[in-house]
Amino acid sequence: MFRTHTCGALRLSDVGKEVVLSGWVQRIRDKGTLLWIDLRDRYGITQLFLETGLSDQKVIDKARALGREYVIRVEGTVVERESKNPNIPTGEIEIRVTQIEQLNASKTPPFTIEDNTDGGDELRMKYRYLDLRRNSLKNNIMLRHKLAMQTRYYLDSQGFLEIETPYLIKSTPEGARDFVVPSRMNPGEFYALPQSPQQYKQILMVSGFDKYFQIVRCFRDEDLRADRQPEFTQIDCEMSYISQEDILNTFEGMTRHLFNKIKGITFDTFERMDWHTAMKFYGSDKPDLRFGMAFVELNDLAKGKGLGIFDEAELIIGIKAENCAEYTRKQLDALTDFVKRPQIGAKGLVYVKYNTDGTIKSSVDKFYSPEDLKLWTDRFGAKPGDLLLILSGNTDAVRKQMNELRLEMGNQLGLRDPNVFKPLWVVDFPLLEWDKETKRYYAMHHPFTSPKPEDIALLETNPENVRANAYDLVINGVEIGGGSIRIHDRELQRKMFSLLGFSDQEAQNQFGFLMDAFEYGAPPHGGIALGFDRLVAMFGGQDSIRDFIAFPKNNAGRDMMADSPSTIATAQLDELQIALKATKKE
Repeated sequence: MFRTHTCGALRLSDVGKEVVLSGWVQRIRDKGTLLWIDLRDRYGITQLFLETGLSDQKVIDKARALGREYVIRVEGTVVERESKNPNIPTGEIEIRVTQIEQLNASKTPPFTIEDNTDGGDELRMKYRYLDLRRNSLKNNIMLRHKLAMQTRYYLDSQGFLEIETPYLIKSTPEGARDFVVPSRMNPGEFYALPQSPQQYKQILMVSGFDKYFQIVRCFRDEDLRADRQPEFTQIDCEMSYISQEDILNTFEGMTRHLFNKIKGITFDTFERMDWHTAMKFYGSDKPDLRFGMAFVELNDLAKGKGLGIFDEAELIIGIKAENCAEYTRKQLDALTDFVKRPQIGAKGLVYVKYNTDGTIKSSVDKFYSPEDLKLWTDRFGAKPGDLLLILSGNTDAVRKQMNELRLEMGNQLGLRDPNVFKPLWVVDFPLLEWDKETKRYYAMHHPFTSPKPEDIALLETNPENVRANAYDLVINGVEIGGGSIRIHDRELQRKMFSLLGFSDQEAQNQFGFLMDAFEYGAPPHGGIALGFDRLVAMFGGQDSIRDFIAFPKNNAGRDMMADSPSTIATAQLDELQIALKATKKE
């Protein structure tokens, strides 16, 4: 028997029991006549105790021969600790050891396996199996498991069926780049790994499985960042005979269930906001509503006074930072430097201080009188002590710049509390967006998204004004998921493909099996996909998804532990009839 209990199970009520524990040596403290060992498994830590004169000397010698991360089995008696540790659940007891068996030795780990480790990111990714022993990562993976189980529990209670869809599918030209897989049995032809099970879940609706879900792996060959991996997991769902309202209510219910069961949090309401409002007042289709600072437009008050950056601008907007009029010149210069960073791209920043004594001071005083500036503060609803921060320029660009400044101010003022959650549905997205370079429309979501029924006539006359029957779930400025009511009529789908630049033949080649299925009684249907990795990271209070995935890739898309991607043998390439292009060596 390797163990009667785990290392996190024993309590004061177990004193006197003879027990067997197994695990890893966390640390050893040898005080000469007294020796303590912290033994760890995934359930916790238990302190082991040996004492010269009371413990068998052979057992003490075995204990002294151990090193960090050795795997051992011990037998002993549970006793009450004299010096208790209130920071761990087992802190009131220890094991007086009678037997030790070394199950496996260990090399000295390249970093300390502690909550606050001394290992850098790349080193810990190379030795991921050691990093996963640390409490922080272990708890993240356990949180992921709990979230997955509660997701399945809720969706099963709502009548959803979990159905697997293929991983080897047909490549389609829309969206991000596909990862492709060569077919040995069909030389020169390739599968693609799915960016989402979109077409298959729609086929399932045609098949009569009116409530489908899958916690599914998806793949996108795109540049990486903190919340993006080349392979990721989503909660993928589809429903038949529903409206947008049905889907929003169902997945509000799921979100409430998860927050209640995992974090003990309840929500009163999920705010709703249309896409145009989100862009106008927050410069983002995923606004963080934990704090205010909605944009205020100043075109009518600021233009025509001789200030070029305002007079020549399409849009002049600002935000109000409450109780920040005391910001120093150094702080304001730092904000100016922030918005002028290349990744933000503003040319400068104008500020207005509404001082606590009622005076108004700005960085553009020579262009505007105190009476002019008072009109500005009135427009913002500012009070003495507030600070106005103003940007100007091209409409789309300046809104994005102001969004970044708003988030930065939220961070500086401590308004983005990770323990506060503000869910939001963003609805009524544009169906299409025009790309100036390629001179064609692209689907804002994907080509299977239905237009609002009342906007269908505009597809012929004014496509850019057509609203999509689409919705995104946003929490704290993070897009957790998105979906839409789908097109279920073959002719409307054909028209959509045509607007996106596909000929009838191209549409048939790429999406023929879905188009054909629509001829056999496709019901009205729609769905949503929630980013499972992002959701888990949010529950864990972090921005990066990497530490919530057991074996993630680094920013270059590499698995540092397995050293992949890697080259493959020439014989395999020959079998696949793939010839690699020779590279010229410098």
